[in-house]
Amino acid sequence: MMHKPQIKVPATYMRGGTSKGVFFRLQDLPEAAQVPGKARDELLLRVIGSPDPYQKHTDGMGGATSSTSKTVILAAPTQPDHDVDYLFGQVSIDKPFVDWSGNCGNLSAAVGAFAISGGFVSADRIPENGVCTVRIWQANIRKTIIAHVPITNGEVQETGDFELDGVAFPAAEIKVEFMDPADGEGAMFPTGNLVDDLDVPGLGTLQATMINAGIPTIFLNAGAIGFKGTELQEVINGDPNVLAMFETIRAAGAVKMGLIQNAEEAANRQHTPKVAFVGDPAGYTSSSGKKIAMEDVDLLVRALSMGKLHHAMMGTAAVAIATAAAIPGTLVNLAAGGGNRTEVTFGHPSGTLKVGAEAVEQDGEWTAKKAIMSRSARVLMEGWVRVPEH
Repeated sequence: MMHKPQIKVPATYMRGGTSKGVFFRLQDLPEAAQVPGKARDELLLRVIGSPDPYQKHTDGMGGATSSTSKTVILAAPTQPDHDVDYLFGQVSIDKPFVDWSGNCGNLSAAVGAFAISGGFVSADRIPENGVCTVRIWQANIRKTIIAHVPITNGEVQETGDFELDGVAFPAAEIKVEFMDPADGEGAMFPTGNLVDDLDVPGLGTLQATMINAGIPTIFLNAGAIGFKGTELQEVINGDPNVLAMFETIRAAGAVKMGLIQNAEEAANRQHTPKVAFVGDPAGYTSSSGKKIAMEDVDLLVRALSMGKLHHAMMGTAAVAIATAAAIPGTLVNLAAGGGNRTEVTFGHPSGTLKVGAEAVEQDGEWTAKKAIMSRSARVLMEGWVRVPEH
């Protein structure tokens, strides 16, 4: 019996922020996978090791969490005054599904670094020593991201003393700016309200701030659903009933935001929207054992991604947090104490993160100019990834 051989595809395995993923240049993919469609999805699923009914990703490059089941395709820029196109694919762990509906904010830092080393940034824009500004076109959501990548001796500097809660080792700081982070095709607040009454089957009516900045996100008050905002992963992820509750909330919010027509469609849109809950400042012990004091944070935030509580905070959700915090009257802003705020430090399961945003009100509607945060990135492995030939 003849068996098909494995093929080799040039790839780079990178960490960006608190996520990691497999990075490809478009021109390095097999020809059939260079265009969107079944061949591309099947390739990326096999690279990650999905679908895996055991939810371990033993036979692939994934890490069996939403933070580590990620793929990135970089290509020559399609927009003027940009260096690279960035396409993100969130790979489902236990289903044969790649979600292309959103961005990964954490990996955006790694995109800047990979764009330089991958030959997308022209040599005359890379200093011998200093900072290289990489202009990224985020193709999933059609937005500009600016990554400020440190350069030493003409190459990307990866080591440094910048510490990021949720990442074990320090590295070089990369500042990332998410320009005009709200959806350009719709209002930043799809319902027109800063706070809505969200009717959730089985739960009743919950107050919710539903914002489309960075990524569509539904914010709830922790106390309204029986939490404090100090919870770690096992409290949420170890309880199937709680996870089912959050999925019901997510589906109801997605309908209210106009992202889907009915709640049943939520199963095929796992990456967006996100669900998060906020709490007033409080002390707690992070997942690494680090003590977080009440005075260390302006508010607490916990967020779910791909059906599970995230171990830290998704970069795109951090953009939503920064933007909502800058707008007086949202649940995020009120949890942080209310008033006008250009930056906040929030507590998440792994520690704290400071984010900033610029938001303005024009003709009764809020718009965001940009959101800013610091991340880091590092190449973990480079060479070829192997998958069985289809």
